[in-house]
Amino acid sequence: MFRKILIANRGEIAVRIIRTCRAMGIPTVAVFSEADRTALHVRLADEAVAIGPPAAAESYLSIERVLDAARTTRADAIHPGYGFLSENSAFAKACQEAGIAFIGPPSSAMELMGSKTAARDVMQQAGVPVVPGSSNIRTPEDALVFAGQLGYPLMIKASAGGGGKGMRLVASADELPTAWERAGSEALSAFGDATVYIEKAIPRPRHVEVQVLADAHGNIVHLGERECSLQRRHQKVVEESPSPLFAERPEIREALCDAAIQAARAAGYINAGTVEFLADQEGNFFFLEMNTRLQVEHPVTELVTGIDLVSEQIHVAAGEPLRFAQSDIRFFGSAVECRVYAEDPANNFLPSPGRITTLREPAGPGIRIDSAAYPGWEVPLHYDPLIAKLCAWGPTRNDALNRLRAALAEYQVTGIQTTLGFFRDIIDDPAFRAGDLDTGFIGRFLGDERSAVDASANEAVVAALFALSEESSQAPAAQPQRQDSAWRSAARAKMVRPR
Repeated sequence: MFRKILIANRGEIAVRIIRTCRAMGIPTVAVFSEADRTALHVRLADEAVAIGPPAAAESYLSIERVLDAARTTRADAIHPGYGFLSENSAFAKACQEAGIAFIGPPSSAMELMGSKTAARDVMQQAGVPVVPGSSNIRTPEDALVFAGQLGYPLMIKASAGGGGKGMRLVASADELPTAWERAGSEALSAFGDATVYIEKAIPRPRHVEVQVLADAHGNIVHLGERECSLQRRHQKVVEESPSPLFAERPEIREALCDAAIQAARAAGYINAGTVEFLADQEGNFFFLEMNTRLQVEHPVTELVTGIDLVSEQIHVAAGEPLRFAQSDIRFFGSAVECRVYAEDPANNFLPSPGRITTLREPAGPGIRIDSAAYPGWEVPLHYDPLIAKLCAWGPTRNDALNRLRAALAEYQVTGIQTTLGFFRDIIDDPAFRAGDLDTGFIGRFLGDERSAVDASANEAVVAALFALSEESSQAPAAQPQRQDSAWRSAARAKMVRPR
C-alpha cells in the first residue's frame, strides 16, 4: 500500500479523498493555489504545498508543479480527483515516468476514450450499441450529403469535446453549414481540435451511466447505473441511483450494465470509470462516451452499494485485485444528489462569489454532504462554483426524495447566493416525482428556450426516426466561455466595490 498520497485537486473532492485516506491510515498532501490558502482541504491534509497563483493554468493544471510537490513531500501516489488533470493522459504518463503511482486508468485508455470518434469505432467493434452517425466527415459539403442519408434532426459534436461545447442541434439542411462552422470553431477554441462529427438526434433523451471498476488482473464489475438527465445547459445538476427508467425493466438494466463492462474491457480499462449512455423513453440505449475518472455524482453509487469508490481506486492503483466479485455486490434503496453551486437562480444563474457568513448544513437519517464550505470561507472567483453535494438515501425513491426535501429545508447559507432554492422547487415537481425525466427537463421547468428545445415541436419530425440520441439534443450549446466570463465579470465588480 502507498506510504503517502498527494491530492492534485481542491474543494469538496479533495476533502472527500482526504477523509478516505485518513480512514485507511494513509497520510495526505494537499496542493493549493494562492486563492485557496485558507481552503478546507489545506486545513485537513497532513501536509500542504503551495503550487502557484490563482490561475489554474499556473497551479492546478501545471503538471510540473504538481509533480514537484509530490517529489518534495515524497508522496508515492497521486489522486487527481475530477476536473483539472484527472483525464490528462500526459499527466498520467508523467507520473509513471517519475515513479509515482497515478490513481486512475492507464494513459492509453485515457487517450482512446478521450476521442469520441475513436471511442465510437472501438465500441462498434466490441458490439456496444452506438448512436448512428459518422466519424469521418471532414467538410460541410460531405456533411450535407451524409445528413441527407441519415435524416434530421441531428447533432454536430466535437470529437474531443464535452460539457456542451462544440455541439449543435440541426433541424434542417439549411442550418447545417453554419452550425458545422460554428461547432468546429467552438471546438477549436475549447479543445484545440476543430474535428466534429454527426450523430442522429432523438426526442426527450435520457442520460444514464454505469459505474465500473476494473483491476490489472482482468476483473471488471459494475456498480449499477445512475440517472443524470437533469442537466442545465449540458451540465448535470441532479443525479440519482438507480434510474427510475428501469424500475419495471430489469432486463434492460442488466443489458445496459453488461454493455458497460463490455465497453470497459474493449478500452483496456483499469480503475474506476463511468460508461455513459443515451436512452430513449422506451429504454433503448446507446454508447455516448466513457469518463476516465471518478465522477462528481459517485456518492449516490456509494450510498446504494455501501462501497467506498475512492478506497477501491487506491487498492487497484496499488496493484491489488478487486476485493469483490459481481455476485458480491448488493444494491439497497435509492439515493439522490443535488450539486450546490454558488450561483443566483433568480439572476440567470450568475455566479455569486463572496464570503459565507453563516452556514447550517442538514443532518439526519440517510443524509450525506460532501462539502468544502465553512463559515467565513471566501468562495473563490477562479474555479468552478460547486461548493457542496447534498445527497439523500432512502429505502425507496420516494423516501429518498422526502429526506432530500427535509434536508433542503434545513440547509442554510448566507453571504452568497446558492442553488438551494432552485432544488427546493424541483423536488416537488410532479413530473420529477414521477421519474418522467429527460435532458430538456430543466429547460422546460425554467421556461428557458436557450436550455431546451420543446420536445413537442419536434415530435412529428422525429416520430419515424430510430430511437437514438445525445444528451444535448434538447439544446443549442452554451457559449464556450460563458461560465468563466461570468466569474471574471464578478471578479472585476468585486475589485471596484467600495469596502
